[in-house]
Amino acid sequence: MGDTLESVLILLVSGVLVVGLFRKLHLPPLLGYLLVGVAVGPFALAWIPDTDEGRQLAEFGVVFLMFSIGLEFSLSKLFQLRRAVFGLGGTQVVLTIALVLAVAAMAGASWRAAVALGGALAMSSTAIVLRIVAERMQLETPHGRDIVGVLLFQDLAVVPLLIVVPAIAQGGGELAWRLALALAKATVVLVVLLFVGQRLMRGWFHIVARRRSHELFILNVLLITLGLAWLTQRAGLSLALGAFLAGMLIAETEYRHQVEEDIRPFRDVLLGLFFVAMGMRLDLGTIAANLPLVLALAALLIAFKFGLVAVLARLFGAGPGAALRTGLALAQGGEFGLVLISQAQSFALLERELLQLVVAAMLLSMLAAPFLIHASDRLVMRWSRAEWMLQSLALHRVAAQSLATERHVVLCGYGRTGQRLAHLLEQERIECVALDTDPERVRGAAAAGERVVFGDASRREMLIAAGIARASVLVITFSDTRLALRILHHVGELNPTLPVIVRTVDDADMDELIAAGAAEVVPETFESSLMLASHALVLLGVPLKRVVRRIRDVREHRYSLMRGFFHGGTDEAEDPDEAREPRLQSVTLVPGTPALGRSLADLRLDDVGVQVTALRRRELRLISPDSQTTLQEGDVLVLLGRPEQLAAAEMLLSKA
Repeated sequence: MGDTLESVLILLVSGVLVVGLFRKLHLPPLLGYLLVGVAVGPFALAWIPDTDEGRQLAEFGVVFLMFSIGLEFSLSKLFQLRRAVFGLGGTQVVLTIALVLAVAAMAGASWRAAVALGGALAMSSTAIVLRIVAERMQLETPHGRDIVGVLLFQDLAVVPLLIVVPAIAQGGGELAWRLALALAKATVVLVVLLFVGQRLMRGWFHIVARRRSHELFILNVLLITLGLAWLTQRAGLSLALGAFLAGMLIAETEYRHQVEEDIRPFRDVLLGLFFVAMGMRLDLGTIAANLPLVLALAALLIAFKFGLVAVLARLFGAGPGAALRTGLALAQGGEFGLVLISQAQSFALLERELLQLVVAAMLLSMLAAPFLIHASDRLVMRWSRAEWMLQSLALHRVAAQSLATERHVVLCGYGRTGQRLAHLLEQERIECVALDTDPERVRGAAAAGERVVFGDASRREMLIAAGIARASVLVITFSDTRLALRILHHVGELNPTLPVIVRTVDDADMDELIAAGAAEVVPETFESSLMLASHALVLLGVPLKRVVRRIRDVREHRYSLMRGFFHGGTDEAEDPDEAREPRLQSVTLVPGTPALGRSLADLRLDDVGVQVTALRRRELRLISPDSQTTLQEGDVLVLLGRPEQLAAAEMLLSKA
């Protein structure tokens, strides 16, 4: 018991440190688990032995991964992406296996090992690629849809491969019979579960859900997942096939999204354990002795998959740039490839030394995947002349929209938030130019006459084309801190005086965004809590006027740009309590004003409790001007403070 607890603690400490570091470096955490396995395994520090019990527990990671893939399985999605799934994806998998078989035949190697190896090399990393492509907001781009389609077919192809590999591994003269029997079993199980299991699954989930117990709901999901995995194993098939079918059945019920949220912690932890187990099997001595060969194999794998996928994508109708991006995104090994390699090892289809070299090459290719995807734009622009023309046309369309506008608003993102904001601006007769990377959304909105164009707002040249040099405000309507920081960096270089308003999920990144140049950061959680509070106070009988004042006070404390108001003659008559509230006051610097030629820091207005919230200089309006800004004739200062503080500030300006 003590040794087991010690092993668990070693894994937990190593996992927390390494995965935390990988998160900070924006690298996939699964690669961190691999490094943990390599470090603590029997071929390195030897802190944890590679036991059968550990490997069996790691198999549950594959079970839950296949369950998640089953949840994503959708006939409508397959139909939508049928060209990418069955055309591009199917051809890529079949050709990879065929080419590996051809190489094996020329080398005189076993065709059985070649099938297992070809199937493993055909896989790309769904966990790594989809996460990065989604972060880059490219899922709805032409190459994004091709990437999703190929990954979806690869995930589906794992199911028959998990059936075929054990059947061919047993060899003998009854191979065809074994294959036919395995496929027949799988077909029977699939038909029974899909046609009978769907009704039973929906009815059973209704019964469980009516108990209104979250604990019972999670236990039920675990029971169904592991129960079907056990049934398929008893039928002579794999655990992973049963988990995949369980996911498919639940995907047809209305409980799909809740199940996905509940199962994610189990899946991530157990999948991490699988990667730890794979890392523990790597013999560093063997790899070090053959390091040049491992590096060559990794480079060959990346080059082979990149070339094959890019050529196939081009043949299936993708543009040159999209084909190259698809190839770069899928030019690596994948977690399901490691699953198939692990299965081939358990049936002794591959020699130990070859397996070590192949697994090491696959892991290196997975480690290179984030860097290849992030560099894909630069590489494609360098390799494809047609991409230059397409990018120029896109920039021309953006520039044509913004050319006739002045003092307009640039909207980065045209989702629901961006569209609502655009409609409000339209009602106020304020021009705006919106950039969005969803071609279908852009096409539909542009057809309706709205000023939105296809473009990546995080690209410097796209912001230039959108006219940020002439814009009055830029609004980032999507809650992606990494992309927001990139946009703020470009704005700081191109137009540092341009106010930028950023949307975030919560306050976690507020300081970083403000330090990067954001004029204001609007967190969704903060605004939703204010709305909940206002409705609750009204229902509790608090007078509406008091509720509005409370909400306004909270907003003024949170948002610097919403503090104060311009005073009117009826303010005290309507609400005497507001007489002492901070207010806004504009002061014009006329010729002869003593403050002319001095900086805001010299005036020391903050000593009397007054803040300069804005400065208007002819057609230019600066939000929160820098303390070193030198005042000029005709400048209009917008001051924030209480009445007596504003009076003192005016005295300072007149006596400066």
